[in-house]
Amino acid sequence: MPELPEVETVRRGLVPVLEGQRLTRVEQRRPDLRSPLPERMVERLTGRRVVRLDRRAKYLLVHLDDGMVLLIHLGMSGRMMVSQGRPAVDSPHDHVVFETESGSVVTFNDTRRFGMMDLVSQNALHTHKSLELLGPEPLSDEFDAAYLDRVLARKITPIKAALLDQRVVAGLGNIYVCEALWAAHISPSRLAASVAGVRAARLVPEIKAVLERAITAGGSSLRDYVQVDGELGYFQHSWSVYGREGEPCRTPKCRGTVQRVVQAGRSTFFCPVCQR
Repeated sequence: MPELPEVETVRRGLVPVLEGQRLTRVEQRRPDLRSPLPERMVERLTGRRVVRLDRRAKYLLVHLDDGMVLLIHLGMSGRMMVSQGRPAVDSPHDHVVFETESGSVVTFNDTRRFGMMDLVSQNALHTHKSLELLGPEPLSDEFDAAYLDRVLARKITPIKAALLDQRVVAGLGNIYVCEALWAAHISPSRLAASVAGVRAARLVPEIKAVLERAITAGGSSLRDYVQVDGELGYFQHSWSVYGREGEPCRTPKCRGTVQRVVQAGRSTFFCPVCQR
């Protein structure tokens, strides 16, 4: 599933295409994705101008000039593909098509249909069921060592599980949690409460750094994820620990070997020597 850097990469790619543009034509080719699409979606979107594009966790937020917001989740395989004019060949998995006054076409393609779209008033956005319980953005000033120290203080779950809890911090996923814990030399199995203090102060900047590097590189290409221009992300080539089972640890002077374990049904990659 696309994580925060992938969704942020998509947002940045869509900004020059959609912001300030009027949607002259919207085509909905099926009634639902993982849930029903909004009632009268085509009618409510056609003719509207896109004011700005934001991101909250792994959701794209398309703000419109009537005070409504189109909420988009890419799901497992969703793609937002951009073309100038209609593509020569349509895919059977092209479910929603947006055309702008400049002639650009943005197509939402979703092979497995785990994506989601909803229309919500901007005033009610913070209470939407998908957003209301989310923690702070990891790249925001609100997410700092003091905050992490406070929320982890009483948690007896493993630190990896705590960081994947969207109520603790919004948008973090499996890959980048593995990378950040490795960079901070913290074992993914360590109890979250024991990370409070010095370790939390070490972890926060590593989380921010790994996300920034991934965004700069265009995200990680796993299975279906591509950028809006069709190019694959390439941060995967910079992974330090994820997917490197059996390889020597990349921490300088560490003689450990990367291991893989399964936590809550997800692969965890770590070095048992330098991550404590």
